[in-house]
Amino acid sequence: MAPGPAPDSPRSSQSPPPSGAQGDLEMELLGLANALYNLGTTVINDSTKERDKPGGGKQVGLRVNEVVSHLGTIDDMAQHISTMIPLQVLTEIDNSRNPMQLTRERLERAATENQFMNGKIAAIDSYRKYLDDALAQNFPELEAYFQGQTNEGYPVMMNVDSTSEATPNGTNGNGHVP
Repeated sequence: MAPGPAPDSPRSSQSPPPSGAQGDLEMELLGLANALYNLGTTVINDSTKERDKPGGGKQVGLRVNEVVSHLGTIDDMAQHISTMIPLQVLTEIDNSRNPMQLTRERLERAATENQFMNGKIAAIDSYRKYLDDALAQNFPELEAYFQGQTNEGYPVMMNVDSTSEATPNGTNGNGHVP
C-alpha cells in the first residue's frame, strides 16, 4: 500500500485538479510547493551535521535548480491562461492571511450593504405612499392617477382628462399631458 501524502501537503485528499491548462497549472504549482519544501528541508539538513557526508553540499544547488525550473514552467504556462487574480488576494497571501477570509469579509460586506439598500428602498416606498396620500387628499383630480399605480411603485400613466379618452402613455391623444 502506497503511503498517503504528508498531513501538511498542499493537496492531501481534495478533489482532482480541473482538466486543461488550469489543471496543468495547478499541478505545476503543486510541484513548485513540493520543490520549495524539499529545498527548505535540504537547506536545514545541509546546515547541520549531515553536510559533512559525501555529496551533501551539492544537493542545495540541485534543489534550487528544481525550483527555478518549476518557476520557468509556470511563467510559460501563465501566457496561456487569462484568469486574473485580484492584487488584494495576492497581498493577503503575502501577509500570511487566508484569501478565503477576504472572500468571506467581502460577502458579509455585500450582505450588509444589501440590507442597508433594502432599508432605503422601504423608506422611499413608505415616503412615496404618504406623499401619494397627501397629494390625492389635496388634489382630488389626481386621485385616479395614484390609484392606477402598480405594486412595484412605478406609475401607470393614465390620462384623467374627461374630454378625451385615456391613453396608456399619459397623453390626451394629441401628445400633451393634461
